[in-house]
Amino acid sequence: MKIILILLGLFLLFILFLVARALALNPTEAKDAKVTLDTSDRAKDYGIRLAEMIKSETVSFRNQEDRSKFYAFHEKLEKLFPNIHSKCEKHDFNGSLLYKWEGCGNSQPILLMSHQDVVEANGTWEHEPFSGHIDEKGRVWGRGTVDTKASLFCILTAVEELICEGFVPAGDVYIASSCTEEWSGDGAPSTVDYLEKNNVKLKLLLDEGGMIVEEPVGGVKGTYAMIGLVEKGYGDVKFTARGNGGHASAPGKDTPLVRLGKFMVAIEKKNPFKSAFSPTVEEMFKRMAPNMNFGMKILFANMDILKPLLVKVIPSVSTAAAAMLRTTLAFTMAKGADGANVLPQEASIVGNMRFIHHQSNKESVDILRNIAKKYGIDTEVIYEDEPCPVVDYNGPEFKLVEKTINEIYPGIGVCPYTMTGGTDAKYYSTISENCIRFAPLYIDSQQYKSIHGLNENIYQGALPMGVDFYKKIITEA
Repeated sequence: MKIILILLGLFLLFILFLVARALALNPTEAKDAKVTLDTSDRAKDYGIRLAEMIKSETVSFRNQEDRSKFYAFHEKLEKLFPNIHSKCEKHDFNGSLLYKWEGCGNSQPILLMSHQDVVEANGTWEHEPFSGHIDEKGRVWGRGTVDTKASLFCILTAVEELICEGFVPAGDVYIASSCTEEWSGDGAPSTVDYLEKNNVKLKLLLDEGGMIVEEPVGGVKGTYAMIGLVEKGYGDVKFTARGNGGHASAPGKDTPLVRLGKFMVAIEKKNPFKSAFSPTVEEMFKRMAPNMNFGMKILFANMDILKPLLVKVIPSVSTAAAAMLRTTLAFTMAKGADGANVLPQEASIVGNMRFIHHQSNKESVDILRNIAKKYGIDTEVIYEDEPCPVVDYNGPEFKLVEKTINEIYPGIGVCPYTMTGGTDAKYYSTISENCIRFAPLYIDSQQYKSIHGLNENIYQGALPMGVDFYKKIITEA
């Protein structure tokens, strides 16, 4: 009994210790920070100009050969940004653009990028997806407003205005805009190939990625700029089951589709990939911890002690957070028989994988291959990319971005994080160690959910801050 009481006392002391550490974390300024939208004539003018870009339908899809729509969009850019087209060197890679603004010194070049293509716009929208409608709240509506013509607009406007003001950068400034980003096409690789052949090494690259959002993680209060420093690898893997086929009126057991179903259930029931905190994810939670609700604060204020527990708990609480900790597999395509009354001789499914840095592509695929064998299923890698190099959140390039955010958006938090999606920046790792994925624009929760969905829109009042951000990056890089 005495031992039990001692153990209980020690346990209570441990709990008090954890609580005390949580209480010592005072909320930061970010908890109450809000982004004030610009309501000036400048914002309204920017909204009108962005709307013109949105009116150009630039939907892209795999193996798209006719790219005339992108050249029509380029003609519109020439009218909207005449200084860039008279001052900068322009290169065209089958519809993808690269501009070079020559600097006056020997500073290492930087590259700002945002793609011009968009995904399809199906379904019923509140305002037509290529209308460029501006509503009474100052929201510009249309496919591509968030992903990513608004950031492209801000980049081009920043350079356009700096040229008009007579500014000349210390080093070369490049602007890249692919027309194939949405399907990982030839645009970015062609651009990188050109830059490599011309021995261009970039000090900093800024692409799409995180944005400025409120409550970035459930239970975290405040407004944060989320800066993507880690991009996972990408893979498409095909799983094929074979059988004798036959008429559906007399089915046997464990036919190809059934075995594939059992395989998928097994994967979903027990995730086979290793979860672990990367330094980037640890830093993200460390910066958010002061503004968490108290239950979460106890856990993350003591992350150094409770990490083994958190690694197990987080994946069951949040799929988004889980994707930052481990390789993911999503089953996306399926193929069986061509007839509804035919048992397939061969059936297959395709899984989309996003590879985490701490578990190699080969190890992750081999894990699946071994599980698939138990169900008589063959595994084939259709396509894969390795994870991208990790950007150091203590490095000068991240610090420059952080400093610029603090100047443009006083009070908001700045957090590094792991990207769970993919960007064109992955192709640039051979010419830059600092590929930072961040678009400096505020979006609300509805706008975030509208990416690749219905009713995509963005506040015109967010555009001036985006332009000013890129101006500061250019002038201070």
